[in-house]
Amino acid sequence: MTAPDPAALADLRLRDYTPVPAIRRDLTAVPRPLVPVVDIHNHIGRWLAPDGGWLTPDLVALCDLMDEVGVATIVNLDGRWGDELAANLERYDAVYPDRFATFCHVDWNALREPDPTGALISSLERSRAAGARGWKVWKDLGLTVTDARDELVLPDDPRLTDVFRAAGVLGLPVLIHTADPVAFFAPLDARNERLEELLANPDWWFGAPGYPSFDRLMAALEAVVATASDTTIIGAHVGGVAEDLVWVDRMLATYPNFHVDLGGRLAELGRQPRATRRLIVEHPDRVLFGSDAFPPDREAYQTYWRFLETDDECFPYAPGCPIPPQGRWEISAIELPLDVLRRIYADNARRVLAR
Repeated sequence: MTAPDPAALADLRLRDYTPVPAIRRDLTAVPRPLVPVVDIHNHIGRWLAPDGGWLTPDLVALCDLMDEVGVATIVNLDGRWGDELAANLERYDAVYPDRFATFCHVDWNALREPDPTGALISSLERSRAAGARGWKVWKDLGLTVTDARDELVLPDDPRLTDVFRAAGVLGLPVLIHTADPVAFFAPLDARNERLEELLANPDWWFGAPGYPSFDRLMAALEAVVATASDTTIIGAHVGGVAEDLVWVDRMLATYPNFHVDLGGRLAELGRQPRATRRLIVEHPDRVLFGSDAFPPDREAYQTYWRFLETDDECFPYAPGCPIPPQGRWEISAIELPLDVLRRIYADNARRVLAR
């Protein structure tokens, strides 16, 4: 072994630093979950595809993967509206009605019409009649959506109050993604824990003037939940505040219509395993499994099973990535009881989707 050059190491760039944890621990492989799973948060349509094609071009291969990793059903959040919704329903729900459930969106350009509330409710009614099983609201509401006056529209805008209520009347659960990780709103400097990720994706930073604060967006989400009390609302990504599980716990305790999914926040949950376990065990009927791993991925699913079912410590939330994409830390598992796993894996989602 060649002796290291201390001077060269002193000037090592952060992006070239890829430490390997020295801790020795048990590594538990969990190829399949204890019970079949409903993935309430995934993307298999065309909306997010860079080339405009289907994110899962081989439908048979997708079903084979689902069988292999124990996923009974995937909720497809990419339905959009009109012809695009019809295409998603035809490709997935019509062919495999027990395996896929497609959510619609609304076209926020309706906010530029004379009666935006009526236009948006009519869109939901058409989508429900076409076969949509829920309504997906993306983070652009609150960050980039504007009205006829080119003013930013937040989720608690009075013009949307009756739209969220109408979703409940129509039996459409609302899966809403509000804001983004807290670090995406923090100053872009050496103290930002996700600086590397934001430098690689500069359009993910919302700390610049003109954007609402993170707390303002969370207040808007709470207002929606409070005013649409008869509508089932699922806060995507652990309610949008995986960094503050006290806030999530308060929301779940206060609003019976509020639920959260686990999608895309394994890194945050796994570095606070005791608090995460406590939250789920105290609200077992209000937490839904979601992966947000798109296109669906074997290793991503199996990492979730390991996190939820074992007591492993100090393992990567993104296996195979020398530099973890969301932060340079490892995670620890939470070993949920079987009765809780049954509910978050499938029972809660099936209840919500049956509305």
